[in-house]
Amino acid sequence: MAGKYSGARTNRRWRGLAAAAWVLIAVAGAAVMHWTQRRQSMDRAEERLVSMCEERARMLQEQFGVTVNHVHAIAILIATFNYEKSPPAIDPDTFATYTARTSFERPLLNGVAYAQRVFHHEREMFESQQGWIMNTMQREPAPPRDEYAPVIFSQDTVSYLARIDMMSGEEDQENILRARTTGKAVLTNPFRLLGSNHLGVVLTFAVYRPDLPADASVEQRVEATIGYLGGGFDVESLVENLLSKLAGNQDIVVNVYDVTNASEPMALYGPSILDEQVPLHVSMLDFGDPFRRHEMRCRYRQKPPIPWSTITNPLGLFVIWMLLGYSIAAAYSRYDKVTEDCRKMEELKTQAEAADVAKSQFLATVSHEIRTPMNGVLGMLDMLLGTDLTMTQKDYAQTAQMCGRALITLINDVLDRAKIEAGKLELEAVPFDLRSLMDDVISLFSSKSREKCIELAVFVCDDVPKVVLGDPWRFRQILTNLVGNAVKFTERGHVFVRVCLAENSNMEANQVLHGTMNGKDGKVESTTNGAFNTLSGFEAADRRNSWQYFKLLLSNKESLLDDLEGENSNLSDSDHVTLAISIEDTGVGIPLQAQDRVFTPFMQADSSTSRNYGGTGIGLSISKCLAELMGGQISFTSRPFVGSTFTFSATLKRSYKDISVDSSRSLSEALPTAFKGMKAILIDGRPVRSAVTKYHLKRLGIIVQVVNNMSTVVKAFPGQNGATVSREKATMLFIESDFWRPETDVQLLNHLREHKNGLLSDAPKVVLLVTSEADKDNYGSIFDIVMCKPIRASTIASSIQQLLKVEMPKRKENQNRPSFLRSLLVGKNILVVDDNKVNLRVAAAALKKYGANVSCVESGKDAISLLQPPHSFHACFMDVQMPEMDGFEATRQIRQMEMKANEERKNKLSLTEASTFVEYRLPVLAMTADVIQATYEECIKSGMDGYVSKPFDEEQLCQVVSRLVVETTDSAV
Repeated sequence: MAGKYSGARTNRRWRGLAAAAWVLIAVAGAAVMHWTQRRQSMDRAEERLVSMCEERARMLQEQFGVTVNHVHAIAILIATFNYEKSPPAIDPDTFATYTARTSFERPLLNGVAYAQRVFHHEREMFESQQGWIMNTMQREPAPPRDEYAPVIFSQDTVSYLARIDMMSGEEDQENILRARTTGKAVLTNPFRLLGSNHLGVVLTFAVYRPDLPADASVEQRVEATIGYLGGGFDVESLVENLLSKLAGNQDIVVNVYDVTNASEPMALYGPSILDEQVPLHVSMLDFGDPFRRHEMRCRYRQKPPIPWSTITNPLGLFVIWMLLGYSIAAAYSRYDKVTEDCRKMEELKTQAEAADVAKSQFLATVSHEIRTPMNGVLGMLDMLLGTDLTMTQKDYAQTAQMCGRALITLINDVLDRAKIEAGKLELEAVPFDLRSLMDDVISLFSSKSREKCIELAVFVCDDVPKVVLGDPWRFRQILTNLVGNAVKFTERGHVFVRVCLAENSNMEANQVLHGTMNGKDGKVESTTNGAFNTLSGFEAADRRNSWQYFKLLLSNKESLLDDLEGENSNLSDSDHVTLAISIEDTGVGIPLQAQDRVFTPFMQADSSTSRNYGGTGIGLSISKCLAELMGGQISFTSRPFVGSTFTFSATLKRSYKDISVDSSRSLSEALPTAFKGMKAILIDGRPVRSAVTKYHLKRLGIIVQVVNNMSTVVKAFPGQNGATVSREKATMLFIESDFWRPETDVQLLNHLREHKNGLLSDAPKVVLLVTSEADKDNYGSIFDIVMCKPIRASTIASSIQQLLKVEMPKRKENQNRPSFLRSLLVGKNILVVDDNKVNLRVAAAALKKYGANVSCVESGKDAISLLQPPHSFHACFMDVQMPEMDGFEATRQIRQMEMKANEERKNKLSLTEASTFVEYRLPVLAMTADVIQATYEECIKSGMDGYVSKPFDEEQLCQVVSRLVVETTDSAV
């Protein structure tokens, strides 16, 4: 018994020692893992710091070198065109202008100055030629010395250096001597630059005679020196500009030092207070000066944190080790219980692994890219326009749709500029309704014009074809840029867009210019009250666009074009038509000194333009390039504080195709015909404005009579004495708001009140035309309707339809679409694959409308699982960019599955059956928002049958599917 207890005590002592040793081993193992992983983390942080610091040092040297090269180029320019030239090719004004206009090439230099080398015996003659005396840095006459370096040329920003002898400064003299002996750019000690107060250095470069050999000795360089070129170098701006372009700036702190004196380094950039405990890396900088040394010191903004993995992994190891020890101890004492516990632990382990796999799959499924909602917005608007809407609702929806599509076009301006410069921009050739397009552009700026209370109008001459063949989106882009600028820079008056044939425009404008039209001298005609005969009464910049010119456009041109009958008749018979489009505004105009650079990219009239009006200055440059691509040109006439008139031409083709049945070619539907034959009276004393209003009413088939007095309006009401204005009663009266005077037109005001109170049941409807939304509240209680300009044919139709309660024909279900689409798609099974649910909804609704059975999945893997042969689908729409597996990879796997299934089926068939064998081949179409990226060749290479672009419309979607379905037999088995 005693031995038994003694053995038990020994076993307990051994177990205690083993448990203690086990715990010590677990602690030691966890500690070793912790320090190992921590060291690895620190090493990675240091490697990243070294990489970022070396990259910044390299880019800093490169940018510095580019600036030095530009200074060297100026030195060569001076040596070539100024040295020993009589008279010199460069004078102070030329130098100042050239350096100012090319300062963008040296953004880090606050100015450039040139000092000529003058010997003592040349001083008197030099000062006599220059007409001034050399001064020292203290503005005192320079004392006698062997040679001088007076500044003769300087940029305006450093004009204070003119006449100063740079040899009078001790450090400047040292730099000059070093520069001419070494032939390289030399730098001074850091100092604060004037103006920006940034730390910088002075860059000095010797200018030699052009005949200096490349391998010249020091003596030859000194002898060949003719002057010195220098400039203040903004080191802080250089480094700041560099860091702003690189990622990771928020993680590290960069300091730049001048370490020529290693014991006292001078800081050029960066904070002065640094954490010494944070890792540091030093990269040497070579700025080309052999006598000065610079370096970049990089360190993390704060000490890199300890990764959680260095804590959780050792802790996990410790826990596992202790669990293992516990298992061994429990197994030694109670084997049966430990066996049961192990079984439960295995079950828990299996469940944990399954949960981990499920979590990984879930994270992979929901980790989609953030996509723009614009495709969904346009798709939903397409679906909305396919429903039964009122005229007003349809106009609002169409305007929103046009704005969305215009936004997509405008954000590509910079890319368009790059494509144009590379010669890779190609124009489309599709038919489009020119007048509808002009209305669409005007509608984009209607809100802004109403806010400013300015007139905004468009007029298209009758001889301009209704439908032309060209690129409507690029044509719209030019108009949007020009009209947008006109509205932006106009605070009073008008913006007037006019379209006519170029040959008629040139002839009639010349008649106005040379005074051959009706005996007039071609000047802008004014009325008796001092206003001008323009759209708003304000003076316009281009006198050729006067009322006389506009009246000629409205008249019968047959008698005016008899002398050009041969040439113009041939042009009319041609399929090509050249349009002249002018955009006239009465805004601030363009300053005379800025007119030469209007079409220069990223250039504006002056520095205040972007602050006051915004913009990047690239729109006009793109418009000019697009106009030239269309076979035309662009020009302008501008007078400061009067306005500007931009005119561009474009050569298009006549189109004889009726696009009213092709909804994919136009955002606007055909104008209604329910108002044809109605009569209206327009009261307006401005002939240009009345012609524009009449133009829009005539498009609706309304017969318009224009008068300029209110007495005619009064006679139009029933029960009045006197003859009416026409044999048939007018249905509507349109009155311009500036001709309405309630204090003087008392009789008309009484008639309007009687009409409102129902006392005049047979009176015509009265419409007031205003330019501001605020006028609607002022006059809404008097008139039947107050219409806010700019007016368009569609908005007039909407207002008249509500006013007269005219029944509009309802749009049929399949109007503007081929009737055979439904018969082709009914019962067809189509699979749509897209990770964006909005795009799935748009595509599915478009296809279901024509009877297709649509199934939707959100990943390529799900599509592969559904398309395992045999399946019942007739076509598949595949998004190109999806998480986990993109559309191209999913298509390749689908083709591989089809190939494998076809081989297996062929092997099982007899010779007779093989002759009628039909292979699996599912039509797969790519859906992409980037047609350029997803080219036809890329689709074919991956096994696809084509693509549809996003945002897609129903017509394009259904036409492509119907083509594939009719060419493909049923693949289901």
